[in-house]
Amino acid sequence: MNKFPNAFVIILSVILFSWVLTFIIPKGNYERELDTLNNRTTVVPNSYEPIEAPQLSAFNALLAIPKGIAGRADLIVLILLLGGCFYLIEKTGALNQGLNQLITLLKGKEVFALTIIILLFLTAGFTIGLQEEIIALTPILLLFGRTLGYNASTIVIASYGSAVVGAAFSPFNPFGVLIAQKEAELELLSGVEYRLVFLLIAVIAWTLFIVRIASKNRVEKAKLELDIEGLAAKNKIILALLALTFSVVTYGLIVLSWGFIEMSACFFGLGLSCGFIAGFGFNKTTEIYIDGFKEMIFACIVIGLANGISIIMSEGFIVDTIVFGLFSPLQNVPPSISGVLMMISQAILHFPIPSYSGQAILTMPILTPLADLIGLSRQVCVLAYQYGAIMMDVIMPTNGSLMAVLALAGIKYNHWIKCIIKPTLLILGIAAIAILIAVQIGYE
Repeated sequence: MNKFPNAFVIILSVILFSWVLTFIIPKGNYERELDTLNNRTTVVPNSYEPIEAPQLSAFNALLAIPKGIAGRADLIVLILLLGGCFYLIEKTGALNQGLNQLITLLKGKEVFALTIIILLFLTAGFTIGLQEEIIALTPILLLFGRTLGYNASTIVIASYGSAVVGAAFSPFNPFGVLIAQKEAELELLSGVEYRLVFLLIAVIAWTLFIVRIASKNRVEKAKLELDIEGLAAKNKIILALLALTFSVVTYGLIVLSWGFIEMSACFFGLGLSCGFIAGFGFNKTTEIYIDGFKEMIFACIVIGLANGISIIMSEGFIVDTIVFGLFSPLQNVPPSISGVLMMISQAILHFPIPSYSGQAILTMPILTPLADLIGLSRQVCVLAYQYGAIMMDVIMPTNGSLMAVLALAGIKYNHWIKCIIKPTLLILGIAAIAILIAVQIGYE
């Protein structure tokens, strides 16, 4: 019996499929202009037109692979440095000791521990849109999960899946709803109360569903190799520095508008400091750090390959055609139905556009005048985008972060779909209800 393809093979197959689509889907383009005030390129509404352009050659398709990897350089740097940092901290024994204390504290309270994980990542998702950073955290989360008796799928759903749900329903996700509101010319953070209501509903439904399915898929608890009564002094310092670094990074993301580069610098400094505190010396510290890089290479390449898919579709001039084909028919249906169909269209569109920030910048200028034309409020238009596009990050094989996490967790993509499909449909059902009610009450 043949094994289901791994993440590398799946993404290469999608790259090939995307290249084939450039020969099938008509080429077209929207006009774009530079917004000098925000230094951002925006799409001109109602400017789509078919174009003539040369076909992408097989060599151009191959070029998309290194272009994709280079284009995600800042994220790859973060994953390497963050992954190396956690690998080094793990080798100091501090994480094992810390986890041992935590497991002892939570003994007999595994459901409570899982609920805490879910709520933590839901919070990280709706505050700062945490996603890519989970890649480097995955090995530690899996270790923690095994000591609680939860399998890899459960832990990935509880962490990565929860972060995506939090980001999708967030009233102030800086990379999602705020960009979409700005492009839709809405007041930033407007409509918060309505979004908070359905965020709470989604959080409760998601948490109860995940805890329920986790209880049916328990595994034998793993034992940590290190089992001592108390934390060593140097490991207390290391864990304190880890907590301090996360606090600094969170502050930087929210207040100082930090990106991946600043985060990378913080975690690189943390890794070196922890190595010295553990008494490894400079040579051993750097050698262990390099070993940590090796653990993250596969995840980094997967992310670069996924970015290559978007490059092929963009250079093949078919992304705008897909956008035009998905959204133009919406003007022919009632507003309540068009709102839900808009969410479904945004979900489908997330396949060729794996960046939901980029998707907001592309679609909002097109959908805003369309929404005005069919009597749909712009807030509903933004709701449809954030629910449809962002939630697809738990499913789309073009999402490099998802595929990287699955690769590190050793989860086959087909097995993941079986695990995630029911909770995803539950959340999308809640999202559809939110849109229908918003249309009926005239949510502005």
